[in-house]
Amino acid sequence: MSEISEHLRDAFERVAIDDDGRACRDIPDSACKEEPRNFFTHVASLAASKTADGLIDPKLVLSWLITALGAPSSMVGFLVPVREAGALLPQLFTAAYLRQLPRRKWAWSAGAAIQGVSALSIAVSALTLEGAGAGWAIIGSLTVLAIARSVCSVCYKDVLGKTVAKSRRGSATGLAGSLAAVGVIIFAVVLSLDLFERMPVIIAGLTIAGALWIGAASLFATLKEAGGASDGGVSGFDAAMENFGLLKSDKQLRRFIATRGALTATALAPPFMIAAASEKASASYGALGFLLLASAGASLVSSYVWGRLADRSSRKVLMLSGAAAALALVGAVICSVFDVLNETAILPALLFFLMVSYQGVRLGRSTHLVDMATAETRAAYTALSNTIIGFILLAGGALSLVASLFGATTVIGLLAVFSMIGGLIAMTLDEVQET
Repeated sequence: MSEISEHLRDAFERVAIDDDGRACRDIPDSACKEEPRNFFTHVASLAASKTADGLIDPKLVLSWLITALGAPSSMVGFLVPVREAGALLPQLFTAAYLRQLPRRKWAWSAGAAIQGVSALSIAVSALTLEGAGAGWAIIGSLTVLAIARSVCSVCYKDVLGKTVAKSRRGSATGLAGSLAAVGVIIFAVVLSLDLFERMPVIIAGLTIAGALWIGAASLFATLKEAGGASDGGVSGFDAAMENFGLLKSDKQLRRFIATRGALTATALAPPFMIAAASEKASASYGALGFLLLASAGASLVSSYVWGRLADRSSRKVLMLSGAAAALALVGAVICSVFDVLNETAILPALLFFLMVSYQGVRLGRSTHLVDMATAETRAAYTALSNTIIGFILLAGGALSLVASLFGATTVIGLLAVFSMIGGLIAMTLDEVQET
């Protein structure tokens, strides 16, 4: 046992400790003693969870799946709103309660386990159901998964802050993200090679995702977490309601929320792109793998660049992201009209540029909010903007009705307009990095 602990500490020092930083920061001495083991428990648990996220990706994998099962193409419009709003809005009501728990690892483990069961139920639905029934069953399971994800989201940073020192937290989450990216890329390559029948590989991926979440839940429960503060404070919803007056008094906050709301189009669009490509031809098995590769590649090549640019001007990042997304979506409309969107290379290329824009939106909005707010207003701005965006995402499900009446291509055109509007509103934002 001591030999294993020694190996863990050696690996921990190589991976996470700089030459000048062996001291624990912001955690008690008892947690410092357990930090090497806790560090790698975080890495393994989070890598498993993030890999599972990639294997069920609602924007791509689940969109393809319900289309392949014969569900109405309009149903794809519910996937992203359910996933994103379902993971965000419940936090407004549950965060205060969850933060009253002295050991929150159990809540994270429970949330991860429920996500695993939900992923397995999606796999069962794909095996046993077809048509609209399969679509609604998958959407129902995704709803449960999203709510469980919200529990994990509330608890994770608290547990990380209690078990891993301040100077090593980024290393833990960064290493987990890199490992997860490798796993998702391997899955994408398997899909792209077209070596096996399409549906069994997708169902196998869903099953692996379920197993990874359940494994992550079991592993996370072994963390050595000391009891901590259990003062939850007011709920996020109460905080948002208390600060609604900021919308009247703060013009820049109104413009930021309007920009962020319009640019949710970058998250909502991918399922409709897949639906549009499938309206006149069967969804391509090889193309799904290329779509996943395009999405992962966009994140790898653009995140660092967007982050550097956002540190100089988050306003310009939001402007450029909106314009680039609009161009990619207009390109998708044109390709759909000329019936070439379902060609193997066309849709992945368009998705790549859209996901580059999506990464810009994510980094730009988070940087802009932090730099725009002060220490006194940051919590209020965050609670208020998250509340409004959560409801906007939920309302995004109405795009499914538009798709059922006028087709997925029409929805893509609307989202292109929203993206351009978001970029134009971003032009009116202040250069907060200069103040």
